[in-house]
Amino acid sequence: MHLHTTRGASDSMLDPDDLIAEARRVGLTGVNITEHDRMWEPWDLNPFRKKHEGIFVSNGMEVSTDMGHILAVGLKGYAPGIRRLEKLREIADEQGAFLIVAHPFRHFFDPVHFKREGKEPFRLTPEEAAKLPVFQLVDAIEVLNGCNTPRENYFALQVAKVLGKPGTGGSDAHSTQGIGYFTAVFEEELLSQEHMVDQLHKGRFYPGRGLPEGKLENYWETAEPIPFYE
Repeated sequence: MHLHTTRGASDSMLDPDDLIAEARRVGLTGVNITEHDRMWEPWDLNPFRKKHEGIFVSNGMEVSTDMGHILAVGLKGYAPGIRRLEKLREIADEQGAFLIVAHPFRHFFDPVHFKREGKEPFRLTPEEAAKLPVFQLVDAIEVLNGCNTPRENYFALQVAKVLGKPGTGGSDAHSTQGIGYFTAVFEEELLSQEHMVDQLHKGRFYPGRGLPEGKLENYWETAEPIPFYE
């Protein structure tokens, strides 16, 4: 549900064909490509999908906004003003797109992160954090991110549960390493981009982990408690 390739992300080393090969190897049946602030153009996407028939390819985007990074599925393309999350929400509603806040608490438990900005360390409880503006403007929360610490992921899960909003999982891969480590598991086989967006809005998915080891499980139900503060 969250990855970047050399076709659309300058910080990625992941060749699109290598992505599909690794996805097949670990047992994925689909990928949601989320390049930074852009989507694949039809002349790239359509031949790629045809070349790799048998695996679902979603054309998403990771949007850099004033409230953090947002995974968008179902947008028609980049639009002016969407660096403001309120504008992105407005356009998503117009187009029927689905918004997921990505890695919302990355570095939040590292005291150096806030000290560098002259701010107090993060001390909110999940109930308090759930009131932050960003969570009011998204449809779901990324509760498993391959570049996050277990503590950061678990806190995001607790916030999602407070809000009653679904959670997704994604590797945030920029290379073949980690692909499929965290996933979104859908109740139905996805047949089209529109079908995927429909299933997202209906909440028919859960955050999964353990696929490469052949031990896929629902993180929402099996997450081990992690203390928030030492």
